[in-house]
Amino acid sequence: MPARGNNLTIAKIEPLNADEFNWISRFLNDRTGIQLKDGKQAMVMGRLEKRLRMQDFQSYSQYFRSLNQPGNELELKLAVDLLTTNETYFFREPQHFDFFCAQILPKHPLSKPLRVWSAACSSGEEAYTLGFLLAEYFPSKNWEIIGTDISSRVLEKAREGLYPVSAAENIPPGLLRKHCLKGLDEYDGFMMIDHAIRKRIQFEHANLIGEIPDIGLFDVIFLRNVMIYFENDTKQRVLDRLQKFLRPGGYFFISHTESLNGFKTPFKMIKPSIYQKPQ
Repeated sequence: MPARGNNLTIAKIEPLNADEFNWISRFLNDRTGIQLKDGKQAMVMGRLEKRLRMQDFQSYSQYFRSLNQPGNELELKLAVDLLTTNETYFFREPQHFDFFCAQILPKHPLSKPLRVWSAACSSGEEAYTLGFLLAEYFPSKNWEIIGTDISSRVLEKAREGLYPVSAAENIPPGLLRKHCLKGLDEYDGFMMIDHAIRKRIQFEHANLIGEIPDIGLFDVIFLRNVMIYFENDTKQRVLDRLQKFLRPGGYFFISHTESLNGFKTPFKMIKPSIYQKPQ
């Protein structure tokens, strides 16, 4: 309750209406391919409300109109960042990493560098999980991981490699002790990925339905928990593009909740959610 005599008031922001939700849904779909389904109104308001208050807007329509104004490109980019779903964690869907270690790494020629792409890498947990495993299996071998995401905000976090200690819940204790540093003083309660791992992983901005940088060919591509937000035509476009980055014989991972059934790809299913490109 405000103190007596304090005349400070907080402007009330009008709730997001149906027309505004439809507008932001089209906006996000055009730029990222992500489809905001009905029921996500509270999520949109929760992620954008602070931006409205900082700029003294009283409605979402006012804010949305501002995104199209010349010179407001940074705010537009920030809106996309805030609306992009970025949930991830270390060793998510561990069966994939079991297959990676048991079936892919032992068969990879020692004379060839191994390249892995963590597409839509979010804040980097998937890429670092792969880094832990590669560092264990190939301690002296040339390997490389590229992580890409549409959100510059989460890419900065990924590059930093700093996470709360609670994020280590699924990291095997041996890997945690070997490849993570416990924070002290102002970093108490945090851990940092060891520099030896961080220097082997490169994080770059990429829009899977827009311009993808020249990142070369890969032996393995992870694209998990991403296409669930796409309509089928967008999924097909993304699959058409990504398969060109995968070497013949390479492996393509999607989430256990996803399937490539009904889509045109060169991939052969090895087991549910794991596919291989023919030689």
